[in-house]
Amino acid sequence: MTDTFSSENLSLQLTNTLPDSLRSYNLKSKAELASETIIKLIQNGSFKKETILPSEMELAKLLGVGRSTVREAVKQLVSQNILEIKRGLGTFVAKNPGVLPDPFGFRFYKDKLKLGLDLCEIRLLIEPSLARNAAEHATPEQIQIICAAHEKIKSLIHAGINHEAADVAFHSSIANCSTNAIMPNLMDIIYAAINYIINLNNRTLLEEAIQTHQMVVDAILNKDGEAASKAMELHINQIKDDVINRIKTNK
Repeated sequence: MTDTFSSENLSLQLTNTLPDSLRSYNLKSKAELASETIIKLIQNGSFKKETILPSEMELAKLLGVGRSTVREAVKQLVSQNILEIKRGLGTFVAKNPGVLPDPFGFRFYKDKLKLGLDLCEIRLLIEPSLARNAAEHATPEQIQIICAAHEKIKSLIHAGINHEAADVAFHSSIANCSTNAIMPNLMDIIYAAINYIINLNNRTLLEEAIQTHQMVVDAILNKDGEAASKAMELHINQIKDDVINRIKTNK
């Protein structure tokens, strides 16, 4: 998804965004201020999520700084997952600006199974309510996305293809029905951690996942919040039981 931009409109936005003192700072400070200005332009909608930014030369002109300053500012924002460089295409605003892949440092926990068990406990506290909410409040468009995600998981599992990304997409589509702005990003982080900690390729677990996912989908289609909540709880408990069994086996 690529949007064009208007230099005239953006210049008007910059009138109230660009610090007056930007040109008087050294290179590092200029880059920091340029970064802050780009962030403000993302926040006010001038640069939208997943859209391409103006070229380096155009950004330099708009911000009133040199191209080296723009490069440093972009580098800083890429490191914060606010911008994303796509080779051969350009620099884009990230899908979830500022949300890092592993902000809690899960990959550095030594006991992965214990961490997996703890994450299952967190999911049990949150996801049944998210499923209930989806059943009671999801729009037809949101339900369509949930159903499509479920069908994709089934097709990938039956084809023997890695389905981790599809599994995250399914659960995220349910979380996205929440009106809580924090919830989708929080759950994306947890789902990503679960997938690299827990072995989701256990054949029994895969078949159970298809069945319980179907139960969740059916409950959402039937607008049955209680059934959706119970189905999601069953699904997570199956994963939790698998982790517990693996912990016992490793002792």
